[in-house]
Amino acid sequence: MSKITRHGTNPILSTAVEYHGFVYLCGLTADDLSQDVTGQTKQILEKIDAALEGHGTDKTRLLQAQIWLKDIRDRDAMNKLWTAWLPEGGAPARACVEANMADPRHLVEIMVTACR
Repeated sequence: MSKITRHGTNPILSTAVEYHGFVYLCGLTADDLSQDVTGQTKQILEKIDAALEGHGTDKTRLLQAQIWLKDIRDRDAMNKLWTAWLPEGGAPARACVEANMADPRHLVEIMVTACR
């Protein structure tokens, strides 16, 4: 049986799970919640880069992304950063929906899966 490795585990979630060369990141949010959706998205993309690097992969190996926006009208602003951040020809399968956030100051949350 293959080993499942969990990182940053608490009673609710793991910040990352590795299995068979796949890296599943938890939903990431911004730390500075005073920023608008552009500022929060920038922070999250930087966190994704760091987390993927910490698990031996990078955004060129993205397979899937799930994006939650507090207000779907912010989709275009978020997508400007998202598309600039993605490697050319490297867009993952993706969903982007409007959702109520656990903290109303969160404007965006992004969760990705990558392989090594």
